[in-house]
Amino acid sequence: MATPIDPSLDLAAEIQRLKKERNAVVLAHYYQDDDIQDVADFLGDSLQLAQTAKSTKADVICFAGVHFMAETAKILNPERVVVVPDLEAGCSLADGCPVDRFKRWRARHPGAVAISYINCSAAVKAESDYICTSSNAEKIVRSIPEDRTILFAPDRNLGRYLERVTGRAMVHWQGSCIVHETFSERKLIALSERHPDAEIVAHPECEEPVLRMAAFVGSTTNLLKYVVASPKPTFIVATEPGILHQMRKGAPDKTLIAAPPLNETCACNECPHMKRNTLEKVYLSLRDLSPRLEMPEGLRERARVPIDRMLALS
Repeated sequence: MATPIDPSLDLAAEIQRLKKERNAVVLAHYYQDDDIQDVADFLGDSLQLAQTAKSTKADVICFAGVHFMAETAKILNPERVVVVPDLEAGCSLADGCPVDRFKRWRARHPGAVAISYINCSAAVKAESDYICTSSNAEKIVRSIPEDRTILFAPDRNLGRYLERVTGRAMVHWQGSCIVHETFSERKLIALSERHPDAEIVAHPECEEPVLRMAAFVGSTTNLLKYVVASPKPTFIVATEPGILHQMRKGAPDKTLIAAPPLNETCACNECPHMKRNTLEKVYLSLRDLSPRLEMPEGLRERARVPIDRMLALS
């Protein structure tokens, strides 16, 4: 059990102190709570976080995201201490693609190239040919020779979007993100009617009916860049609403509306795994250097191969 936190502590100031004391860096995804975003040394989407994890000179990496992101940091930094605020912060995509089933699926398609979305376990990465993120998936798909069959896992919605924009037929793993599948086409239509000047922007993990309504489809970072740069005054944002914090910072004069989930009685458009992390847990992970993420060296080495291929193409 961790020693209780003194309630009089200024947690943000203590985190800054611990970062200096331990030569630590806090990496955070855009879907984290606002207070975690505000103490992070670097904010980004999965590609940016992987690139930053590879280049950091810190001795300690505190990864405020979900489990597969921290695994990626450890894969790229075996000599560094990687701590996570909450080891139970998982991912529906990763959980829905267990490595034993993935290996059987691959075996049914001999000679195919397996591209796995970064939202998967280290074990699945180790069985893949390439890793991709929503930022670079199109480029990686286009790099595969036309005569090779592509297996794409674990997000079927991203896979279908890639098929449409690249013209490459692929075999899809039937997984999806519990957050991005909650957005309602019917409610988006009603919201658009109430805000006729608003543009819809969407993450490619959303289902096809939502993507068809979007003026722009892109990764979390590209959604942020688009909203900040666009002359439009109002946006309906179909992705996890944690990104709105940075959008408001970058475009304080714009009206930003979170896309509505199917069920208005719940916060279903928020990722329950991302929200397991709290500022208190970030502080404790730096104070105690725990929980630490570890993995067998053989697994780490095999998982690094497709990640390095991704980074080389990015």
